[in-house]
Amino acid sequence: MRLKQRIKVLIVDDSLVFRESLSREISKDPDIEVVGTATDPYMARDLIIKLKPDVLTLDVEMPKMNGIEFLKKLMPQYPLPVIVVSSVSKNVLDALDAGAVEFVTKPNVTRPGGMASFVNELIIKIKIASTAKVGNRKSDYTPSRPVANQGIDTMSKIIAIGASTGGTDAIHTVISGLPRDMPPIIIVQHMPPVFTKLYAERLNNTCELEVKEAEDGDALRPGRVLIAPGNFQMRLAKRGTGYIVKCTQEEKVSGHCPSVDVLFDSVAAVAGKQSVGVILTGMGRDGANGLLKMKKTGAYTIGQDEKSSVVYGMPMVAYNIGAVEKQLPLDRIADEIIRFLSK
Repeated sequence: MRLKQRIKVLIVDDSLVFRESLSREISKDPDIEVVGTATDPYMARDLIIKLKPDVLTLDVEMPKMNGIEFLKKLMPQYPLPVIVVSSVSKNVLDALDAGAVEFVTKPNVTRPGGMASFVNELIIKIKIASTAKVGNRKSDYTPSRPVANQGIDTMSKIIAIGASTGGTDAIHTVISGLPRDMPPIIIVQHMPPVFTKLYAERLNNTCELEVKEAEDGDALRPGRVLIAPGNFQMRLAKRGTGYIVKCTQEEKVSGHCPSVDVLFDSVAAVAGKQSVGVILTGMGRDGANGLLKMKKTGAYTIGQDEKSSVVYGMPMVAYNIGAVEKQLPLDRIADEIIRFLSK
Protein backbone atom coordinates (compact mmCIF):
# COMPACT_ATOMS: atom_id res chain seq x y z
CA MET A 1 0.00 0.00 0.00
CA ARG A 2 1.37 3.40 -1.00
CA LEU A 3 1.81 6.09 1.63
CA LYS A 4 -0.25 9.26 1.21
CA GLN A 5 2.89 11.37 1.21
CA ARG A 6 6.42 10.41 0.29
CA ILE A 7 8.97 10.30 3.09
CA LYS A 8 11.49 13.12 2.68
CA VAL A 9 15.02 11.86 3.36
CA LEU A 10 18.26 13.81 3.78
CA ILE A 11 21.48 11.80 3.34
CA VAL A 12 24.59 12.87 5.27
CA ASP A 13 27.84 11.15 4.31
CA ASP A 14 31.29 12.41 3.34
CA SER A 15 31.71 9.91 0.48
CA LEU A 16 30.46 11.29 -2.83
CA VAL A 17 30.22 7.81 -4.38
CA PHE A 18 28.28 6.41 -1.44
CA ARG A 19 25.94 9.42 -1.25
CA GLU A 20 25.07 9.18 -4.92
CA SER A 21 24.65 5.42 -4.84
CA LEU A 22 22.48 5.56 -1.73
CA SER A 23 20.35 8.37 -3.12
CA ARG A 24 19.81 6.55 -6.40
CA GLU A 25 18.88 3.21 -4.81
CA ILE A 26 16.50 4.32 -2.07
CA SER A 27 14.79 6.76 -4.46
CA LYS A 28 13.56 3.74 -6.42
CA ASP A 29 11.05 3.13 -3.66
CA PRO A 30 7.85 5.01 -4.52
CA ASP A 31 7.31 6.06 -0.90
CA ILE A 32 10.70 7.76 -0.50
CA GLU A 33 11.99 11.07 -1.84
CA VAL A 34 15.62 12.04 -1.29
CA VAL A 35 15.34 15.81 -0.88
CA GLY A 36 19.07 16.46 -0.47
CA THR A 37 22.54 15.22 0.43
CA ALA A 38 25.22 16.73 2.66
CA THR A 39 28.93 16.11 3.01
CA ASP A 40 29.28 17.20 6.65
CA PRO A 41 27.17 18.22 9.66
CA TYR A 42 27.42 21.95 8.92
CA MET A 43 25.91 21.50 5.48
CA ALA A 44 23.37 19.10 6.98
CA ARG A 45 22.26 21.67 9.54
CA ASP A 46 21.53 24.24 6.84
CA LEU A 47 19.67 21.70 4.71
CA ILE A 48 17.58 20.51 7.66
CA ILE A 49 16.33 24.06 8.18
CA LYS A 50 15.72 24.59 4.48
CA LEU A 51 14.30 21.21 3.41
CA LYS A 52 12.61 19.98 6.61
CA PRO A 53 13.27 16.26 6.01
CA ASP A 54 11.20 13.56 7.71
CA VAL A 55 14.19 11.26 8.22
CA LEU A 56 17.96 11.77 8.27
CA THR A 57 20.53 9.10 7.40
CA LEU A 58 23.83 9.89 9.09
CA ASP A 59 27.38 8.58 8.88
CA VAL A 60 29.36 8.65 12.13
CA GLU A 61 32.87 9.31 10.83
CA MET A 62 32.85 12.65 8.98
CA PRO A 63 35.06 15.73 8.62
CA LYS A 64 34.63 18.90 10.74
CA MET A 65 32.34 17.19 13.28
CA ASN A 66 31.55 13.54 13.85
CA GLY A 67 28.01 12.25 13.71
CA ILE A 68 27.71 11.74 17.46
CA GLU A 69 28.60 15.33 18.32
CA PHE A 70 26.24 16.48 15.59
CA LEU A 71 23.40 14.43 17.08
CA LYS A 72 24.02 15.92 20.52
CA LYS A 73 23.71 19.41 19.06
CA LEU A 74 20.90 18.59 16.65
CA MET A 75 18.35 16.76 18.80
CA PRO A 76 17.61 19.51 21.36
CA GLN A 77 16.98 22.07 18.58
CA TYR A 78 15.65 20.03 15.65
CA PRO A 79 14.48 16.63 16.91
CA LEU A 80 13.88 14.32 13.97
CA PRO A 81 14.29 10.58 13.34
CA VAL A 82 17.90 9.74 12.54
CA ILE A 83 19.19 6.45 11.14
CA VAL A 84 22.92 5.89 11.58
CA VAL A 85 24.55 4.34 8.51
CA SER A 86 28.02 3.29 9.56
CA SER A 87 30.58 0.51 9.77
CA VAL A 88 30.51 -1.85 12.72
CA SER A 89 31.84 -0.02 15.75
CA LYS A 90 31.00 1.04 19.28
CA ASN A 91 30.33 4.50 17.84
CA VAL A 92 26.94 3.26 16.65
CA LEU A 93 25.85 2.64 20.24
CA ASP A 94 27.09 6.12 21.17
CA ALA A 95 24.93 7.49 18.36
CA LEU A 96 21.87 5.62 19.66
CA ASP A 97 22.56 7.06 23.11
CA ALA A 98 22.73 10.51 21.53
CA GLY A 99 19.25 10.18 20.01
CA ALA A 100 19.40 8.13 16.80
CA VAL A 101 16.41 5.79 16.50
CA GLU A 102 17.93 3.11 14.25
CA PHE A 103 21.13 1.99 12.56
CA VAL A 104 22.20 0.04 9.49
CA THR A 105 25.72 -1.23 8.90
CA LYS A 106 27.39 -0.13 5.68
CA PRO A 107 27.41 -2.91 3.08
CA ASN A 108 30.28 -5.12 2.06
CA VAL A 109 30.21 -4.36 -1.67
CA THR A 110 32.48 -7.34 -2.40
CA ARG A 111 29.86 -9.75 -1.07
CA PRO A 112 27.27 -10.83 -3.66
CA GLY A 113 23.98 -9.07 -2.98
CA GLY A 114 25.53 -6.99 -0.22
CA MET A 115 24.36 -3.62 -1.55
CA ALA A 116 20.88 -4.88 -2.42
CA SER A 117 20.38 -6.37 1.04
CA PHE A 118 21.61 -3.16 2.66
CA VAL A 119 19.27 -0.99 0.58
CA ASN A 120 16.26 -3.19 1.39
CA GLU A 121 17.02 -3.01 5.10
CA LEU A 122 17.54 0.74 4.99
CA ILE A 123 14.27 1.35 3.15
CA ILE A 124 12.38 -0.65 5.77
CA LYS A 125 14.03 1.28 8.58
CA ILE A 126 13.39 4.65 6.90
CA LYS A 127 9.69 3.80 6.84
CA ILE A 128 9.79 2.73 10.48
CA ALA A 129 11.76 5.83 11.49
CA SER A 130 9.25 8.10 9.75
CA THR A 131 6.66 6.98 12.34
CA ALA A 132 8.99 7.33 15.34
CA LYS A 133 8.58 9.89 18.07
CA VAL A 134 11.75 11.70 19.08
CA GLY A 135 12.47 14.22 21.79
CA ASN A 136 11.29 14.00 25.38
CA ARG A 137 8.99 10.99 25.88
CA LYS A 138 9.38 10.70 29.65
CA SER A 139 6.64 11.19 32.20
CA ASP A 140 6.87 13.39 35.28
CA TYR A 141 7.36 10.28 37.43
CA THR A 142 10.74 9.85 39.15
CA PRO A 143 11.69 6.17 39.37
CA SER A 144 13.22 4.82 42.57
CA ARG A 145 16.91 4.17 42.78
CA PRO A 146 17.85 0.47 42.80
CA VAL A 147 17.65 -0.84 46.35
CA ALA A 148 18.66 -4.04 48.06
CA ASN A 149 16.44 -7.10 47.76
CA GLN A 150 13.30 -6.64 49.85
CA GLY A 151 11.83 -10.13 49.87
CA ILE A 152 12.11 -10.85 46.13
CA ASP A 153 12.21 -14.54 45.23
CA THR A 154 15.29 -14.63 43.04
CA MET A 155 15.50 -18.40 42.65
CA SER A 156 12.31 -19.51 40.89
CA LYS A 157 11.22 -16.44 38.92
CA ILE A 158 12.21 -15.47 35.36
CA ILE A 159 11.93 -12.02 33.71
CA ALA A 160 11.68 -11.92 29.90
CA ILE A 161 11.92 -8.65 27.95
CA GLY A 162 11.42 -7.93 24.23
CA ALA A 163 12.05 -4.74 22.25
CA SER A 164 12.92 -3.34 18.82
CA THR A 165 13.18 0.26 17.52
CA GLY A 166 14.07 2.51 20.45
CA GLY A 167 14.71 -0.54 22.57
CA THR A 168 18.39 -0.01 23.34
CA ASP A 169 17.55 3.05 25.42
CA ALA A 170 14.33 1.54 26.80
CA ILE A 171 16.05 -1.65 27.99
CA HIS A 172 18.81 0.39 29.60
CA THR A 173 16.20 2.44 31.48
CA VAL A 174 14.53 -0.68 32.83
CA ILE A 175 17.69 -2.62 33.68
CA SER A 176 19.41 0.34 35.33
CA GLY A 177 16.39 0.73 37.59
CA LEU A 178 16.75 -2.79 39.00
CA PRO A 179 18.93 -3.86 41.96
CA ARG A 180 21.58 -6.56 41.73
CA ASP A 181 19.47 -9.07 43.69
CA MET A 182 16.96 -9.82 40.94
CA PRO A 183 15.75 -13.03 39.30
CA PRO A 184 17.43 -13.97 36.00
CA ILE A 185 16.53 -11.72 33.06
CA ILE A 186 16.49 -12.81 29.41
CA ILE A 187 16.17 -10.26 26.62
CA VAL A 188 15.57 -10.10 22.89
CA GLN A 189 16.45 -6.79 21.26
CA HIS A 190 16.29 -6.79 17.47
CA MET A 191 19.96 -6.30 16.56
CA PRO A 192 22.42 -7.86 14.13
CA PRO A 193 25.48 -9.91 15.15
CA VAL A 194 28.40 -8.08 16.79
CA PHE A 195 26.13 -5.29 18.02
CA THR A 196 24.37 -7.54 20.53
CA LYS A 197 27.74 -8.31 22.14
CA LEU A 198 28.75 -4.64 22.17
CA TYR A 199 25.38 -3.70 23.60
CA ALA A 200 25.58 -6.33 26.34
CA GLU A 201 29.06 -5.12 27.30
CA ARG A 202 27.82 -1.53 27.49
CA LEU A 203 24.90 -2.49 29.74
CA ASN A 204 27.25 -4.53 31.92
CA ASN A 205 29.45 -1.46 32.43
CA THR A 206 26.58 0.87 33.31
CA CYS A 207 24.17 -1.28 35.36
CA GLU A 208 24.33 -3.06 38.71
CA LEU A 209 23.37 -6.37 37.13
CA GLU A 210 25.74 -8.71 35.29
CA VAL A 211 24.92 -8.48 31.56
CA LYS A 212 26.33 -10.65 28.79
CA GLU A 213 25.52 -11.80 25.28
CA ALA A 214 23.96 -15.24 25.64
CA GLU A 215 25.77 -18.38 24.52
CA ASP A 216 24.12 -21.74 23.99
CA GLY A 217 23.80 -23.52 27.33
CA ASP A 218 24.34 -20.43 29.50
CA ALA A 219 22.84 -20.93 32.95
CA LEU A 220 20.36 -18.44 34.35
CA ARG A 221 21.13 -17.16 37.82
CA PRO A 222 20.02 -14.31 40.06
CA GLY A 223 21.51 -10.96 39.10
CA ARG A 224 22.37 -12.10 35.55
CA VAL A 225 20.97 -10.66 32.30
CA LEU A 226 21.36 -12.59 29.02
CA ILE A 227 20.94 -10.77 25.68
CA ALA A 228 19.98 -12.92 22.69
CA PRO A 229 22.82 -12.94 20.12
CA GLY A 230 22.16 -11.51 16.66
CA ASN A 231 21.10 -14.10 14.04
CA PHE A 232 20.25 -16.67 16.74
CA GLN A 233 16.90 -17.67 18.18
CA MET A 234 17.02 -17.87 21.98
CA ARG A 235 14.76 -20.11 24.08
CA LEU A 236 14.40 -20.82 27.77
CA ALA A 237 14.92 -24.46 28.78
CA LYS A 238 15.05 -26.48 31.99
CA ARG A 239 18.23 -28.17 33.19
CA GLY A 240 17.79 -30.12 36.39
CA THR A 241 16.23 -27.79 38.93
CA GLY A 242 17.43 -24.67 37.11
CA TYR A 243 17.16 -22.91 33.77
CA ILE A 244 19.44 -22.43 30.77
CA VAL A 245 19.09 -20.77 27.38
CA LYS A 246 19.31 -22.55 24.05
CA CYS A 247 20.69 -20.41 21.21
CA THR A 248 20.37 -21.83 17.71
CA GLN A 249 20.76 -20.47 14.19
CA GLU A 250 17.36 -20.75 12.55
CA GLU A 251 15.02 -19.00 10.15
CA LYS A 252 13.36 -15.73 11.09
CA VAL A 253 10.14 -15.89 13.11
CA SER A 254 7.70 -12.96 13.02
CA GLY A 255 10.25 -11.42 10.65
CA HIS A 256 13.14 -11.50 13.11
CA CYS A 257 16.10 -13.51 14.35
CA PRO A 258 16.26 -13.24 17.30
CA SER A 259 12.49 -13.11 17.72
CA VAL A 260 10.64 -11.97 20.84
CA ASP A 261 7.83 -14.44 20.06
CA VAL A 262 10.29 -17.36 20.12
CA LEU A 263 11.61 -16.29 23.53
CA PHE A 264 8.18 -15.58 25.04
CA ASP A 265 6.71 -18.84 23.69
CA SER A 266 9.48 -20.79 25.41
CA VAL A 267 9.06 -18.89 28.67
CA ALA A 268 5.32 -19.60 28.63
CA ALA A 269 5.98 -23.31 28.09
CA VAL A 270 8.82 -23.71 30.58
CA ALA A 271 8.29 -21.14 33.35
CA GLY A 272 4.59 -20.23 33.06
CA LYS A 273 3.28 -18.43 36.14
CA GLN A 274 6.80 -18.14 37.54
CA SER A 275 7.63 -15.50 34.93
CA VAL A 276 7.21 -11.81 34.19
CA GLY A 277 6.96 -10.66 30.56
CA VAL A 278 7.75 -7.12 29.42
CA ILE A 279 7.20 -5.79 25.90
CA LEU A 280 8.79 -2.47 24.98
CA THR A 281 8.92 -0.04 22.06
CA GLY A 282 9.20 -1.40 18.52
CA MET A 283 7.58 -1.62 15.10
CA GLY A 284 5.36 -4.55 14.14
CA ARG A 285 3.88 -7.29 16.30
CA ASP A 286 6.81 -9.53 17.27
CA GLY A 287 6.28 -10.66 20.86
CA ALA A 288 2.56 -9.87 21.10
CA ASN A 289 1.35 -13.45 20.60
CA GLY A 290 4.13 -14.82 22.78
CA LEU A 291 3.22 -12.41 25.58
CA LEU A 292 -0.40 -13.51 25.33
CA LYS A 293 0.73 -17.13 25.76
CA MET A 294 2.71 -16.10 28.83
CA LYS A 295 -0.32 -14.34 30.31
CA LYS A 296 -2.55 -17.37 29.67
CA THR A 297 -0.12 -19.55 31.62
CA GLY A 298 -0.30 -17.19 34.61
CA ALA A 299 2.67 -14.89 33.96
CA TYR A 300 2.47 -11.23 34.94
CA THR A 301 2.74 -9.08 31.79
CA ILE A 302 3.73 -5.44 31.36
CA GLY A 303 3.63 -3.24 28.24
CA GLN A 304 5.21 0.14 27.57
CA ASP A 305 2.66 2.90 26.98
CA GLU A 306 2.25 4.92 23.78
CA LYS A 307 3.55 8.24 25.10
CA SER A 308 6.93 6.89 26.16
CA SER A 309 7.44 4.56 23.16
CA VAL A 310 9.63 5.61 20.24
CA VAL A 311 7.43 3.37 18.07
CA TYR A 312 4.16 2.19 19.62
CA GLY A 313 3.84 -0.95 17.53
CA MET A 314 4.76 -4.13 19.41
CA PRO A 315 3.34 -2.96 22.76
CA MET A 316 0.20 -1.62 21.05
CA VAL A 317 -0.58 -4.95 19.36
CA ALA A 318 0.11 -6.79 22.61
CA TYR A 319 -2.23 -4.46 24.49
CA ASN A 320 -4.97 -4.68 21.84
CA ILE A 321 -5.04 -8.49 21.87
CA GLY A 322 -5.26 -8.59 25.66
CA ALA A 323 -1.69 -9.74 26.33
CA VAL A 324 -0.78 -6.80 28.60
CA GLU A 325 -1.94 -6.91 32.20
CA LYS A 326 -0.45 -3.52 33.08
CA GLN A 327 0.54 -0.73 30.67
CA LEU A 328 2.99 1.83 32.01
CA PRO A 329 5.36 4.66 31.04
CA LEU A 330 8.90 3.40 30.50
CA ASP A 331 10.30 4.97 33.67
CA ARG A 332 7.74 3.15 35.86
CA ILE A 333 8.39 -0.36 34.57
CA ALA A 334 11.40 -1.23 36.77
CA ASP A 335 9.51 -0.18 39.90
CA GLU A 336 6.48 -2.24 38.81
CA ILE A 337 8.65 -5.34 38.32
CA ILE A 338 10.10 -4.88 41.82
CA ARG A 339 6.64 -4.24 43.30
CA PHE A 340 5.18 -7.38 41.74
CA LEU A 341 8.08 -9.62 42.75
CA SER A 342 8.05 -8.27 46.31
CA LYS A 343 4.46 -9.40 47.00
